[in-house]
Parts: sequence; structure tokens; C-alpha cells
Amino acid sequence: MKIESLVFLVPGAFFLLMAIIYGALTGFQELVGFPAILLSAGLAFMIGIYFRMLAKRHGVREEDRDDAEIADLAGDQGLYAPWSWWPFVLGLGAALSFVALAVGFWIMVPAVIVSLIGLLGWVFEYSTGRFSH
Repeated sequence: MKIESLVFLVPGAFFLLMAIIYGALTGFQELVGFPAILLSAGLAFMIGIYFRMLAKRHGVREEDRDDAEIADLAGDQGLYAPWSWWPFVLGLGAALSFVALAVGFWIMVPAVIVSLIGLLGWVFEYSTGRFSH
């Protein structure tokens, strides 16, 4: 996970440096570019720090070792639900929100409702019914 964290931490440092340079060149008066670059740096840093925390929690993985064999990764890789319809509902909510941007802001209300239903259904899919644990 250390390499994955560097994939985000290095661009985050670049964006932070570019935000400072951009802000200095515009006198910190430009209210779109400087915050956008600064937010890009923040988002990259958040993901990079999260991957760094995962690296501490999980230790060295088979993917990180040079002497690892392909068979070392055999077995379960996680729990996936190929029959789930909740991603479709969440995508429908996202599509409705984009339609709201183009047609009218009033469509955002049903878009948020559909998105919340899809998100909650997907998150709690294994908390109720036959597959609860």
C-alpha cells in the first residue's frame, strides 16, 4: 500500500506547490483557480493518507513482495454481491441529478431521495434478511 499512497501523495504535493505559485502570481485574488487547485491537493492528500494508514494496518502484502508467487494470492479476495440491484438505483439517482443540472433544479429533490435510497440499500444490503450477519 505504500506505493499506492505515493501515487496520491506525490501529485498532492505537486498540486499544493502549484496552488501556492498560482496564488502568488494572481495575488490570491482569483477565486476559482486557486481554491480548485488547493482542493485537488487536499483530495489527493486524503486518499494518500488513507492508503498510508491501510499500509500500517495490513502490513506487507503479497503484491508488495518481490519474491511472492502467484499462488500466494489464492483464496477469497472479499465479499461481492453480483446479484445486487442497488448500484443501479444509485446510478439512477446520479443520472437524475445530472438531468437536474440541465433541465431544472426541482428534479434534484427526487434525485437526492433516489440516491439516498440506493446508497442506504447498498450499504445495508447484508444487514437484513437472508444474508444478515
